[in-house]
Amino acid sequence: MNLWLRLISLIVSAFVRPRLDPVRDVSRLSFRVWPHDLDTSLHLNNGRYWTLMDLGRTDIMVRSGLWRVILKNGWVPIVGAGQIRFRRELRPFQPFTLETRILTWSESHVVMEHRLVSKARDGSPVLNAIALVRAGLYDRKKKSFVSMERLLGEIGLKAEPPAASPEVLAFLSSEETLKQAA
Repeated sequence: MNLWLRLISLIVSAFVRPRLDPVRDVSRLSFRVWPHDLDTSLHLNNGRYWTLMDLGRTDIMVRSGLWRVILKNGWVPIVGAGQIRFRRELRPFQPFTLETRILTWSESHVVMEHRLVSKARDGSPVLNAIALVRAGLYDRKKKSFVSMERLLGEIGLKAEPPAASPEVLAFLSSEETLKQAA
């Protein structure tokens, strides 16, 4: 139930929060670790990280206006690959921020970064986890992924993809290797 409440809260608050440019802006969502987010080690469950990251991607879609186009066309967001690096645990009742941004894209997929950040006792930021995700919007009618040119055009943007950083290139290479192994 908590995840549904978080989703509803995100959608409602999106109407009063500033619009996002999905190419340049970072989505920042504030959360707190609740008891039902915990695993047997009494810290944020590793699966919950991925679920919260869904909310970061949703925030970008809603606040950029892309959600209207997605609903109108019946497209579905699909994550094809993800890699996470856990750095510091998140404990019960600890507040943290989820930062989500698009790093680069190909013809039909984006690579996004998710960062979960809390604060140390002195107020300095602590990186709790960082993840890279490769995702796209799938058109079930056409049985293909929607091109990034069309997606950006639907919300009035025209942009070239930023150059992929070494860690993004390594992530995509690793993902391609796994795809070939299957």
